[in-house]
Amino acid sequence: MSAGSGSRPRPSQWPVPVTAGRGAPRRPCAATVALLGWVLLGLAGPVARAETLTVATYNLENYGAADRMTAAGYRQDYPKPEAEKQALRTVIAGLQADILVLQEVGGRPYLEELRRDLQAGGVDYPHAYLLEAGDPDRHVAVLSRRPFLAVTPLAGLEFAYFGARERVKRGLLAVTVATADGELTIFGLHLKSRFTDRREDPLSAQRRLGEATAIRDAVLGRLPDPSTARFLILGDCNDGKAGPAVQRLLRRGKTEVARWLPAVDARGESWTYAYRKAETYSRVDQILASPGLVASVRGGQARIYDGPGVAEASDHRPVVVTLELGRRP
Repeated sequence: MSAGSGSRPRPSQWPVPVTAGRGAPRRPCAATVALLGWVLLGLAGPVARAETLTVATYNLENYGAADRMTAAGYRQDYPKPEAEKQALRTVIAGLQADILVLQEVGGRPYLEELRRDLQAGGVDYPHAYLLEAGDPDRHVAVLSRRPFLAVTPLAGLEFAYFGARERVKRGLLAVTVATADGELTIFGLHLKSRFTDRREDPLSAQRRLGEATAIRDAVLGRLPDPSTARFLILGDCNDGKAGPAVQRLLRRGKTEVARWLPAVDARGESWTYAYRKAETYSRVDQILASPGLVASVRGGQARIYDGPGVAEASDHRPVVVTLELGRRP
């Protein structure tokens, strides 16, 4: 947002000394001096307007063709049911996010379908991008009400894994937007699930750690001084705050890369993922803020959205952060 400025006062509007009779002019009163100071400050240059920016992350749970249980039984390559899509649109409307990072989008046609259906309901996201990476079925994408200054799809990030080189399965999506405080970069991710692919790597913990390491290094490669940079790292980490993957995103040696943002819902509960089969609940969806951005995080924390539709739309709940920007001259 561009900085605002008032109209330049005419000379006749400026405060002038008050004289007493025919003698020397009296010293101006304190109020006059203060007013003159504010006028001169206004003439010195514009002050950025304050603004808020709401950013959210949301795993849509297979918004595309997938093997799933339906009312008619088990089906392969079956689309997300219409009732779940309707609930999903209700949730997204309730989020009122300016920028929304998504996981598990089936592909470009599905992203365009979601945008079209949202727009029909009065929720417009004119700017969008979907990252094509190693997972052909579940993509990271972003919807935005604000135009992108830059979009960088990082689909080729690699890490060492059992003597070989592997790629971050769903890549890393970096988008930059303009704000009242300058540029803000959003890094959207979706780390490997806890499904065990190799016996030597139970719950794919080592693979997830390798992905987090590659992502952290890519962030620092673009913004090497997090203490002054403004960025968010957010998405489905398939890991909790104390987990190795999340911890790897927070630091590299003595460098603090980002800070984990606490979040609860309206009832004080902190889970974002419901594993229905085992009836377990955990927080795997995270928002991390660079040290240079933390002061702009409203209340110093994010929040977990639990409004209408969340139980029906997905097995995840969205996490939302509100940034207050441009409040310092």
